[in-house]
Amino acid sequence: MSERPNILLITCDQWRGDCLSAAGHPVLKTPNADALAAEGVLFRRHFGGAAPCSPARACLYTGLYQMNNRVCRNGTPLDARHGNIALSARALGYDPTLFGYTDVSLDPRLLAPGDPRLRTYEGVLPGFTVRQFLPEHQKPWLSWLCAQGIDASAGHPDIHRPVGEPSDPVTNAPPIYSKDQTPTAFLAGEFIRWLGEQEHGAPWFAHLSFISPHPPFIVPEPYNAMYDPADGPAFSRAGNWQAEAESHPYLAYDLDRRMRQNFRPGAEGKVRDWGEDNIRAIRAIYYGMISEVDAQLGRLWQALKAAGAWDETVIVLTSDHAEMMGDHFMLGKGGFFDGSYHIPLIIRDPRLGQAAGGSVDCFSEAVDILPTLLDLLGEGPPPHLDGRSLKPFLEGAAPRDWRDAAHWEFDFRSVADGEAERHFGIGSRQCNLAVIRSQDFKYVHFGGGLPPLLFDLKKDPSELTNVANDPAYLAVRLQFAERLLAWRAEHLDQSLALAELTENGVAGYVSRQ
Repeated sequence: MSERPNILLITCDQWRGDCLSAAGHPVLKTPNADALAAEGVLFRRHFGGAAPCSPARACLYTGLYQMNNRVCRNGTPLDARHGNIALSARALGYDPTLFGYTDVSLDPRLLAPGDPRLRTYEGVLPGFTVRQFLPEHQKPWLSWLCAQGIDASAGHPDIHRPVGEPSDPVTNAPPIYSKDQTPTAFLAGEFIRWLGEQEHGAPWFAHLSFISPHPPFIVPEPYNAMYDPADGPAFSRAGNWQAEAESHPYLAYDLDRRMRQNFRPGAEGKVRDWGEDNIRAIRAIYYGMISEVDAQLGRLWQALKAAGAWDETVIVLTSDHAEMMGDHFMLGKGGFFDGSYHIPLIIRDPRLGQAAGGSVDCFSEAVDILPTLLDLLGEGPPPHLDGRSLKPFLEGAAPRDWRDAAHWEFDFRSVADGEAERHFGIGSRQCNLAVIRSQDFKYVHFGGGLPPLLFDLKKDPSELTNVANDPAYLAVRLQFAERLLAWRAEHLDQSLALAELTENGVAGYVSRQ
């Protein structure tokens, strides 16, 4: 291997952490992700730091919690002062190259008022060279389909409707494009073409950002019929959606806003009313979408081996956030449930085989990815980052002082139209929640005077019974509220707080980004 390895960072949007056969899923088969895990390490308790896409990716790319990167919603600008994974790689001599998207709203203070980049949250993370951009409109993929004789005039999202079938009730009818013509296949092909252009011995850094298994929920043959809607684990939910809505004011608000059209183009009504058969049909399609992605992962592994790069490439496979997929009568992401934040993470470094095929049950977080990659590249992670390097786990040894809980945040402000603010009668600064989730308990703290939540996960793994006001749990509630407060105090912006000016000059650490 050359002095520094190649880096391949793969994100698959909205992939649940339990949806891996390597993680013990009872139905879903992911042989190529499993093959990567067999040569690397599977992190079983890996959690995203925020939702939806832009906030989640801000945590992943910057190594900073939302409280510090301050990307609250899709469209919240990422402060240009923050470093990120692409700039860090560039500083080490790589030309980090993007296939897909990063969903970063650029800092408007650095742009002219008329700059069209101020009209979208689908900007490119500073530091990336863009080889193949694929934003939500998917026009590069659509033109690629046209070149193959496919009628792509419907555009996005209507091209993802089932051919000759209604979107509601849900059928597993396929779209107009084939398994070799999916957006995943398109991006994989573009990466493979680029891979063939790389000079041997010149390390590269690539980020493949796949949209699947993000909705619209539809997939070509044979994946559309690969799974039976009758199969799969029981949904984590109350007896009906009304009971969920009554359990907390935020859930009532959230359940009312989730619309079917966001998941199946042309469908009408609210997700909560869709019914068991439709949700099971969608889940089977979602499983099929994951299998379609997994097949393209296998194509990538073959290409890397054919190019002689397999044993020279560090691979990170993960997601930005997860997918409720019927739990609590929801589809999509957001809120506080595990279903929205528990995501896959597999890391393979061919130089570190000590723990190959192993799995880690300690809690890991999206903010750990940047410090991990820097550590694997021989660079000490900057101490102002909120994440920690996972390299010790890849070497087969857990650090003695590792975290015993996962943390995430969700901000539900709507600055542009003030919807949440009006609904709850609170300010934008108060539309937020923070979660601390240990093995046995989960505590959710809301702003704006909304009531907290506490779940006893040993007795209630489905998160159905709030015991925050149960006298028997008051001591636990206080303990976790204090732990959450201490966590926030410890991780407040450290970019200059780790330095001190003395008569001998600067003592300590100063972040240069």
